[in-house]
Amino acid sequence: MAYEDEKMKNIILAGMIAFWATGAVAHSAMDETTPANEAVLTDAPSEIVMNFLHDIRLTKVRLTQADNPAVDLDLSAYKGMEIDFTVPMQSVGSGTYVIDWRGLGADGHAMTGSFSFVVE
Repeated sequence: MAYEDEKMKNIILAGMIAFWATGAVAHSAMDETTPANEAVLTDAPSEIVMNFLHDIRLTKVRLTQADNPAVDLDLSAYKGMEIDFTVPMQSVGSGTYVIDWRGLGADGHAMTGSFSFVVE
């Protein structure tokens, strides 16, 4: 009987872990960006477009380039949950740029990510 109880506990535990892992995967993943990650551009973009698979509330988008201080991009147009974001960007010169973003998924979990591009 003790063996059966232990076996049932293991089955329940495995089910709980599988359920929890599925929830973790359900966070809003980045679907697409413009410019695309690691894109090489001849002209600097005037905006950054970020598309997510599910609603997210962006709390910060930061542009970094090695020779310049990081700049927080303007998110004032977005106050709630969205899937698609178009964020204006200041004029930049040639170089490698990294966009770091932070937000909250619809389930309240903090999310972060980044992508980069090069302007020749």
